[in-house]
Amino acid sequence: MSTATHSRLGSHKPHTPLRAVKPAKATGDALGPLKNLPGYWEGPGFSLIARPDFSGKSPNGFFLQLNWLREMIEFTTIGSPVLNRGSAQEDIAIYGVTYLNRVIDGETGGALHVEPGMWLKIPPTDEPKHDASIARLGTIPHGNAFCTTGFCLHEVPNGLPNIPPASTVPFDIGTPQPAPGTPNPLAEYDLSIPSDFRSNPLPAGLTQALIDDPLQMLRDTIAEQVNIQGCLVKEVDLLITSTGNNAGGIANIPFINSNANALEMTSVFGIQTMVDSHGNEFLQMQYSQTAMLNFRGKSYPHMTVGTLIKSF
Repeated sequence: MSTATHSRLGSHKPHTPLRAVKPAKATGDALGPLKNLPGYWEGPGFSLIARPDFSGKSPNGFFLQLNWLREMIEFTTIGSPVLNRGSAQEDIAIYGVTYLNRVIDGETGGALHVEPGMWLKIPPTDEPKHDASIARLGTIPHGNAFCTTGFCLHEVPNGLPNIPPASTVPFDIGTPQPAPGTPNPLAEYDLSIPSDFRSNPLPAGLTQALIDDPLQMLRDTIAEQVNIQGCLVKEVDLLITSTGNNAGGIANIPFINSNANALEMTSVFGIQTMVDSHGNEFLQMQYSQTAMLNFRGKSYPHMTVGTLIKSF
């Protein structure tokens, strides 16, 4: 190789030192309540959504879509701290994971949802004055992006974990959400009443109890594992976030704002350390998520739930 060619390849450029990052273990240990997320999770779920119907034939202006789900989520550790520079206080270091969530119809295998995002662990801050917290950020192909914030709870259940009831009853925008157990006045939600504005055929095995409270699927799953399969729920880390914490929120494209405005979202992800009947430990994630869709004067809870097992 000639000297001229060697020079053109950059041999005389100033040396640029490599930028080092912390070892993977140190970064992983810094994840705190998020430490068990990295890896691949898969399992079944259920989705209930009242979506707008523009045909003019629906008496209540919506179609109730019900789906069994098959979900796959892969979490990857962000390999170094992310520095947030402070102006009112000193800098903070955020640790986190990225994720990609894919959802298909549990019966047909058809594509339903894809969601890239991140979970973040945020240290305590002085300005604003705030305890350690977590955040979840994601983007939705309908034209939404959300940021929810919240906290983690560590529990050691005595038997079955507590999964509080929920309500799917729509309500007038700006009024309180009906309490769990409130009767639903809309025929689309009542399986004893035929309706052309509900999924048909119904997903096999769907019950009225799941339409009234989709979290019943989580209770049934964990009860079978504990009471029939002989599993033990050793401990649970609950990741609880929402848009109702004077932080975060949801941004929508104009079409969403005008047709099915999504303004609020709450989710609870329970990372369960399980022990099977042979004494083997495995990780399981039970989650519930509720997004409020506002259209035609009402708020409609869009609920999804699932039980996913960490495979690797």
